[in-house]
Amino acid sequence: MVNILSCGQRIRGFKTYCCSNSDCGHTKHVTFGCKSRFCPTCGKPATDKWILKQKSILPDTSWQHITFTMPQMFWDSFQQDRDLLKEVAKIAAKIIQELAGKKNIKVAIFTAMHTFGRDLKWNVHIHLSVTMGGLSEDNSQWKNIRFSKKAVMPMWRTRIVALIRKAKKENKISITNACIEVQYHKYWNVHFAKPTSNAWRTISYLGRYIKRPPIAQSRFEHYDGKKVTFNYLNHKTKKHQRKTFSADDFIHRFTQHIPDKGFRMIRYYGILANRVRGTLLPIVYDLLNQTPQPAPFIGWAGLYKNAFGTDPLECILCKSPMRFVSMTFANKAHEIKNLHKELATRQIIRKAA
Repeated sequence: MVNILSCGQRIRGFKTYCCSNSDCGHTKHVTFGCKSRFCPTCGKPATDKWILKQKSILPDTSWQHITFTMPQMFWDSFQQDRDLLKEVAKIAAKIIQELAGKKNIKVAIFTAMHTFGRDLKWNVHIHLSVTMGGLSEDNSQWKNIRFSKKAVMPMWRTRIVALIRKAKKENKISITNACIEVQYHKYWNVHFAKPTSNAWRTISYLGRYIKRPPIAQSRFEHYDGKKVTFNYLNHKTKKHQRKTFSADDFIHRFTQHIPDKGFRMIRYYGILANRVRGTLLPIVYDLLNQTPQPAPFIGWAGLYKNAFGTDPLECILCKSPMRFVSMTFANKAHEIKNLHKELATRQIIRKAA
């Protein structure tokens, strides 16, 4: 949290720019970010860069977006043993790969793990995107394929239940056998979105949640030092509602969604798997008559201009270009931590030591 609070403060370091017009003399300081995935400021450029990279990699073809959910009764099990989260994406992807394999087709898959709902509750689910076509067994053809909810849902239910049963048997979670059996015989919601002609819409949607915190700053309505109030869209009623939590409760709800160190929120399977993509993707591009273009590099100034429509390196006084002059490095990590009270109370800390 100290990293996020210090984001954009001069103690994190900054670059100094001066107007190139000698008659102007305007000076500007550009502060550095914290680069935390849970920082609402740093999340925006991270999202834009990720989207650009995916557009340069993913095959330009029809895609199917599938959301794999599970009963609420199972959510706590994945908090009790967070290692279980590592298996959820594998299970979802394996199901799709097996169904495609029955038709001797290799598909491209990427998944994104979500642990939160819009009201910040713990809600484990997987977003999976898969090409509606794939390589034939001998890699000579691109063959169309569709997936059925009727086939996918029972496989998903069976394998998640098996995962829960195994964890219970190993005493890693506390859940009753009766609860497991009840959920095993219920219908589980596996949502199939309408197919799209490309993956861009899905990429843009997922990027908002993978590279940004679980709640946007624009949703906060009030904070009085003791309680936090924010709004969210209720999926069931399709209406905006308010939630109010104590500061401590809000921090708990927020921080529970921070992934464990080294945990990969985005995973790739099939044609996109790291060990085979270098071989298979060129074949896919050729069959689809697609010429991949490397992701363009856009620096901070370009990202700023795309987001706000203003060139940050144009002098606000005379419109001349701003020129880099110097760089001031950040305080050491322990020095920043020692300023946690000043940061939390939003006091102005003017410069790095």
